[in-house]
Amino acid sequence: MKMKTTIGFIGGGRITSIFLKGFSNANKRFEKVVVFEPNASVAFALQEQFPWIELADMPQLAASQSIVFLAVHPPVMMETLQNIKDSVNKNAVVVSLAPKITLEKMAGVLETKNLVRMIPNATSFINEGFNPVSFYAGIEEKEQKAVFKLLKKLGKTIVTEEAKLEGYAIVSAMLPTYFWFQWQEMENIAIETGLSEKEAKKAVQQTLKKALKLYYKSDLTPAEVMDLIPVKPIGENEAEIRNILNTKLMGLFGKIKP
Repeated sequence: MKMKTTIGFIGGGRITSIFLKGFSNANKRFEKVVVFEPNASVAFALQEQFPWIELADMPQLAASQSIVFLAVHPPVMMETLQNIKDSVNKNAVVVSLAPKITLEKMAGVLETKNLVRMIPNATSFINEGFNPVSFYAGIEEKEQKAVFKLLKKLGKTIVTEEAKLEGYAIVSAMLPTYFWFQWQEMENIAIETGLSEKEAKKAVQQTLKKALKLYYKSDLTPAEVMDLIPVKPIGENEAEIRNILNTKLMGLFGKIKP
């Protein structure tokens, strides 16, 4: 696979925007970028953000490119594969960005065996993603190396067993959503206590940054780290919060695993 190549996205939502932004940040240029997005307002908004993309009015056009990213939800993945199977070149690389639908199921529909699954991370937007990938056993080695090199432009990319991808979806891809709103609320509280907006953002950001370093780099056990601060204002709610996390996330995992 030559790196001066064409790529297609089937689905033009958030993750496609994240990928295009990451590639743009990395100054990665393609011969052609074709996006199929059935929602016209979403498609036009994407093109406004990235004027150099081509919008397709049917998925087959995006599917005919040399690298095809499937940015659709699991419930419509098999239908999408059926719709594009005659348009995907036998030498193309097809990268699924969805959980649940396995490489084996993809191989049962598509002629190409250059198949990849990836669980993308939103931080790829700033080229700081943590993106696990799995390759189909039938993929050619040169294609595997080339697509891995491309995906690395979005951040840290690791190769893992396919059976672990849904676990990464829960504990990595969706992880920020469990905390972002809490960070925002802490900034609001900081402002209410007298800090300026700038001071609030800096205090929360720097403390989180150092707290992560302390937790993972200090050689202390989790219990020892948590014991360093004696006052725990929401300590009485920890069991409830842990239960919410376990109930919600394990329930979601049950829905997205193959």
